[in-house]
Amino acid sequence: MKRACIVALLIVVAPLAQAHKASDAYVTLHVAGAVVDARIDIALRDLDRDLALDTNADDQLSWKEVRTRWADIAALARNDIRLSADGARCTPDAASTPVTDANKPALTEHSDGTYAVLRTQWHCAAPVQALSVEYELFAKTDPTHRGIARVSRVDASAGAPAPQLAVLSPGNGWHRFKLPPLPAPPAATSSAADFVETPAPAPLPSVASRAQPDANADTAAPDESATSAFFGFVREGVHHILIGYDHILFLLSLLLPAVWIRSAVTDPRTGVTRTRWVPSDNLRLALTNVLKVVTAFTVAHSITLALSVLNIVNPPSRWVESIIAASVVLAALNNIWPLISEARWKLTFVFGLVHGFGFASALKDAGLAKGALVGPLVGFNVGVEIGQLCIVAVVLPIAWSLRGTRTYRSAFAGGSLAIAAVAGLWLVQRAFDLSLIAG
Repeated sequence: MKRACIVALLIVVAPLAQAHKASDAYVTLHVAGAVVDARIDIALRDLDRDLALDTNADDQLSWKEVRTRWADIAALARNDIRLSADGARCTPDAASTPVTDANKPALTEHSDGTYAVLRTQWHCAAPVQALSVEYELFAKTDPTHRGIARVSRVDASAGAPAPQLAVLSPGNGWHRFKLPPLPAPPAATSSAADFVETPAPAPLPSVASRAQPDANADTAAPDESATSAFFGFVREGVHHILIGYDHILFLLSLLLPAVWIRSAVTDPRTGVTRTRWVPSDNLRLALTNVLKVVTAFTVAHSITLALSVLNIVNPPSRWVESIIAASVVLAALNNIWPLISEARWKLTFVFGLVHGFGFASALKDAGLAKGALVGPLVGFNVGVEIGQLCIVAVVLPIAWSLRGTRTYRSAFAGGSLAIAAVAGLWLVQRAFDLSLIAG
C-alpha cells in the first residue's frame, strides 16, 4: 500500500517540477516629447513556443535560428503591445524601418535564460502628457505570462520622480502612466503678428477591432496609476508563489507534520518504546505551530528580498537556486527522520532567508532597484504572503481531517519521499548545470 502511494504521489508531484521563474517580458519605455523609445526583452523560450524558432528540433536555439526570424519577432511585439498618448493612438516604427546600431537584433541574459532584445520607437501626435499601454503578448498561448513595464520621461524637469513600474497582464485593458510634467517653455514676448494659425493634426486611424483608451481617463490623478501599479505587484506576488513549485513543495513539507506531534509510543508486542509521529488532538496547538512556521518564513524572505532588490547582498543565482532545492530536500527528509521537530520554525527561518533571494529575481530583472522601490516591493511581498496563506488554507483543513487515518500516514511518508526525490534532482541539475527534469 505504501509503495503504491509513493508511486502515485511521484506521478502527481513530478509534473510540478517546472521552472521556478514565471514567464515574464520586460518593457522599458522612455518618453521624449512625442516619441517613445522602447526596449522589449522577450524570453526565447516563449518566442520558440509561439514561432517555432527551433527549426532543426535539437532543443537548442542558435543565433542563426533567432536572427532569421527577427522580422516575425518584431511583428509579434508591434502587434501585441500598443501605446496611446492622451487618448490618441501612437504608431510604432514600420517593419521597413532601416536597421541601425540603435535597433539591430540583440540578445541578453536574465536570471532565467536568454532573451531577445527589440528596440523600436512609437510616434505620438503631440508631446506625451499621459501614456497608456495595452499589453496582449502571448495572450492566446500563455495565460500566466506577465509584462513588467518601466516608464520614465527623459525630458522631464529637474527633480522628476523615479521611473514608474507596473505589471501588465494580457486581457487587463489599458494601463495608464501619469508622467511628470514637461519642462516649462522659455518665456518670450510676442506680438499678434507672430501668431500663425496652423491646422490641427489629422487624427490617427482608429482600429475598429480594439477598444481605444478614454482620453479623459489619461488625465486621472497621479495616485490612481500608483495604486493600480501597487495592486499589479500584489497580483504578481500571488502569481509568483503559486507557480514557484519549489517554494510550494517547501511549504508542503512543513505543513504535512503540522497536524501531528512527536510522542513516545510503546509497542505492546515487544515492549519497545519509540518516539514517533502521532495525530494531535489539539487544534489550537496545530494552528500555533503553523503560524510560527508561516511567520518565520515571511520574516526571513522579506529580509533577503529587500536586501537583494536594494543591491545590498547579491549572491550568485546558481548558489541560491541550488540551496533552495537543498532546503526542500532537507525539509522533506526531516519529516521521515526528524532532527528538528519541536522548533521547525527555526529551520524555516534559516531556509526562508535563501528563498527570499529567489523571490528577488523577478523584481531585479524588472530593474526595480533603479525605479520606485517601496510600492512594488511591498506589493510583491504582500502578494507572496496571500499566495502562501491560500496554500495553507487549502492544505491544513484536509490534513487535520485525515490526520488519524492510514491514508494520511501513507501519504505523509510517500509525499515526503516524493518531494525529496524531485528536489534532489533539482539540486543536482542546478548545482552542476545539467538538464535532467524541468526546473
